[in-house]
Amino acid sequence: MDTKNMDNKKKEVIRLERESVIPIIKPKLIMTLANLIEHGSDRAEFLKLCKRAEYTIRAWYLLQFEDLMQLYSLFDPVHGAQKLQQQNLSPEEVDILEQNFLTYLFQVMEKSNFKIATNEEIDVALAGQYLLNLPITVDESKIDKTLLKRYFSEHPQENLPEFADKYIIFRRGIGIDRTTDYFFMEKVDMIIARLWAFLLRLTRLDKLLNRRSRGRQKKEPKKDDEINPEADSEDLYVERIRLENMDLSIKNLVTKTTIQEPTFDRIIVVYRRASAKPNTEQGIYVKHFKNIPMADLEIVLPEKKNPGLTPMDWVKFLASAVVGLVAVFSSLEMPKADLWVIFAILSTVIGYCAKTYFTFQANMAAYQNLITQSMYDKQLDSGKGTLLHLCDDVIQQEVKELIISFFILMEQGKATMEDSIGRYYCVGLKRANEIIGVTTEELVLKARQGSISA
Repeated sequence: MDTKNMDNKKKEVIRLERESVIPIIKPKLIMTLANLIEHGSDRAEFLKLCKRAEYTIRAWYLLQFEDLMQLYSLFDPVHGAQKLQQQNLSPEEVDILEQNFLTYLFQVMEKSNFKIATNEEIDVALAGQYLLNLPITVDESKIDKTLLKRYFSEHPQENLPEFADKYIIFRRGIGIDRTTDYFFMEKVDMIIARLWAFLLRLTRLDKLLNRRSRGRQKKEPKKDDEINPEADSEDLYVERIRLENMDLSIKNLVTKTTIQEPTFDRIIVVYRRASAKPNTEQGIYVKHFKNIPMADLEIVLPEKKNPGLTPMDWVKFLASAVVGLVAVFSSLEMPKADLWVIFAILSTVIGYCAKTYFTFQANMAAYQNLITQSMYDKQLDSGKGTLLHLCDDVIQQEVKELIISFFILMEQGKATMEDSIGRYYCVGLKRANEIIGVTTEELVLKARQGSISA
């Protein structure tokens, strides 16, 4: 995942890797492929094969998913503590069960085509601003640092994010979010910020402020200077439309503007809260979100601190006040003090201070609104509900992969199996159904239909 600036930094494009996921829903996929089969009898056998394949795969995963659910019942933040007490397990046995649960969970995540968000992906996502304009950080004192650290020490992985010992963010799928509004306060804030930057360049104070803020600024993502022609056909390019890259004027200040941001279609966050006493907090939180704008990824972070003015805001605030007072006193000491110059300096300083305060208040209101929206609109589920979603995702993806694979091999005459003496031969639809055999679900359906007809 990279960014690329084009057209004199007015157009920002994010390069995204395509994911190995089949987004089309299963019924539509089956009917589309079935309609490509000419003979009605073959079409009926294909539909039967699709049903039997799903029944078989669902039964195959049933025991594994049952173990996952049983383990999670011990670490459910709501009722898990009571069940652990009933089991009367030693701390060592609890640790083993925790690691077993995480092992099952990460396997299900992988089969559901979820990927762990890397540092590079998060840097690219957070390099811009969308609807959230406040610095959001995690209160690390409220998050356990031993659970995931122990897991990754036993199951090492590459490209883990720097916060992997505290929480993990899984992501899957890419979408687009567009918002159309006047953005009046944001545009005014942008204009004032640009005027203030121009004033700092004139007074050469920008070098001093940049020197102080260099260690605090958000890390910029890696830029692409060239597009790899081989990767170009494989990757997705999504444009990021932000107010920061727009030419603002009085005309578009009072007109509606559309901004655009790529989204993570699905986000799952896994973490555990810290406890004052060891081994008293065993609940593992698994939260599921949808359609999260990349630049607003902070809204899914666990145990967020209440946002406030950043140290850099205070530095700018105090520096502007000091510069303004020095300039005013210097003007007053001159033989002929120019009142208009003093008025201009005071207006600039007061305006910037007011801008900092009102911008913070507006961003705080937007933050509260986004947090509320993430809780009610964007949070799909948590805990056991999230695990049920994942289990069904695994089954659906596996079924779709099998159906597509068999259909392609069937059309090419390469749907084969090996006999008892090692020879391979082509398998037709009817023979494939005979190999799977009648499933329990089919017998239940026949029995139900027989009781209804009787």
